[in-house]
Amino acid sequence: MSVRVRYAPSPTGLQHIGGVRTAVFNYFFAKASGGKFILRIEDTDRERYNDESLQDLYDTLNWLGISWDEGPDRDGGFGPYVQSERFDIYRKYTEKLIESGHAYKCFCTEERLEELREEQKKNKSKEQGYDRHCSSLSEKAVAANLAEGKPYVVRFRIPVEGKTTLRDVIMGEITRKNKDVSPDPIILKSDGFPTYHLANVIDDHMMGITHVLRAQEWIPTGPLHVLLYKAFGWEPPLYCHLPLVVGKDGSKLSKRHGSTSVREFRRGGYLPEAIINYISLLGWSFDDSREFFSKEDLEKLFNLEKINKAPAVFDYKKLEWFNGQYIRMKDHDELKALLMPILIDAGIIGNPPSEEEKVVFNGAFPIIRERLKLTTDVTDLVRFLFVDELTWNSDDAVPKKMDKAGTIEMLKIALELLEGFDRRSEEENEVHINKAVEEKGIKLGDLMQPLRVAVTGTKMSPPMIQSLALLGEDRAVKRVEGLLAQLKSEI
Repeated sequence: MSVRVRYAPSPTGLQHIGGVRTAVFNYFFAKASGGKFILRIEDTDRERYNDESLQDLYDTLNWLGISWDEGPDRDGGFGPYVQSERFDIYRKYTEKLIESGHAYKCFCTEERLEELREEQKKNKSKEQGYDRHCSSLSEKAVAANLAEGKPYVVRFRIPVEGKTTLRDVIMGEITRKNKDVSPDPIILKSDGFPTYHLANVIDDHMMGITHVLRAQEWIPTGPLHVLLYKAFGWEPPLYCHLPLVVGKDGSKLSKRHGSTSVREFRRGGYLPEAIINYISLLGWSFDDSREFFSKEDLEKLFNLEKINKAPAVFDYKKLEWFNGQYIRMKDHDELKALLMPILIDAGIIGNPPSEEEKVVFNGAFPIIRERLKLTTDVTDLVRFLFVDELTWNSDDAVPKKMDKAGTIEMLKIALELLEGFDRRSEEENEVHINKAVEEKGIKLGDLMQPLRVAVTGTKMSPPMIQSLALLGEDRAVKRVEGLLAQLKSEI
């Protein structure tokens, strides 16, 4: 059996980590199996559909390097691959279900359905949902309603007896009593649009989908889909329900945990290689030790047998760590090419950069490279080199267990140590500072914190001696004097 899998998002919002994890698992399974990865656009929810979401889908997959073998722009003979272009197909197969007695036209008004819901709620009825009022309408009654032009939906007739089982690669056999499946759900709406269940089943069958990899939250819909397959006389695909992606508190990953859309991660300075590697480990593992996998590795090694049942915890710190590792794996020229546009967009350097700005950046590059966790970190790390004036938060300059008066004394010592800085080598300056700290009986950290804030404007920066060498003695002295004056005015 040739593997055919699909990613079938609804373009109603930005691509988020959970959805992209599904896309990635499908893609790697297809590649590792020598199969096909199909992109299908499920755009029947017209109220929530928007073009921005559709573009974000394409942008996200392209940025991650996830290419599809068949899709809206790549016809493999199973199209159209956009659901809104397949309405004639859905109507055709809906009529077949009606003819076979597996579906029927329902003329119940919204008012009647609302009264039914209220009555069931009031009576605390065990029978919830649609009461199959129109399931036994005679052909004559149906014809009369149609003649009057009454709007209708088409409902799927759920068997009231028996059980339905779906086979799942990870979860095993999942069986549910038919009476517990949603009673006679709508499969074709009054506007002619199919519901998700009908379109999904028809499309998967007609596109030859062999395996359906989707999140565990879709398990409750599984029995309904299997019943639809049986009603059509088709063989269901093999299901593989992927573990949920949750936050550290165990709840489903959401914005309250932090960024969830890939666009946010992309703008936040993450690399596609890091995203791919990390999300491939959300519910899958090759062995108990290996963590780093290139896209090419996963295209060969991925398999369904090593997917876990347990929810996968999304750890933002772990992803950030991965990202830092991948940043340092890049060669210098490639990384510089990623960082320069960030500095341009932030207005730190010109567009195009001047020769002087290039020289300054190239000088700073070796000392910031090892400190980058996100590519966007570059702005805060080098900003102090490209500005003439700084503003200081004096509280940042004050070390723990010290007041502003003590901080002033530290800055006075720093001024002494800066004298002749440019004439000494890096090693000589380091010895010079350490010797002074020892002789004066002060802590190195108590000296370096206010000096760092004075010179860079922040408590976090590249190594201090290298930063001072890049900035130059005169500019460094001017900044220390500026912060000194500010502290003196504040006390």
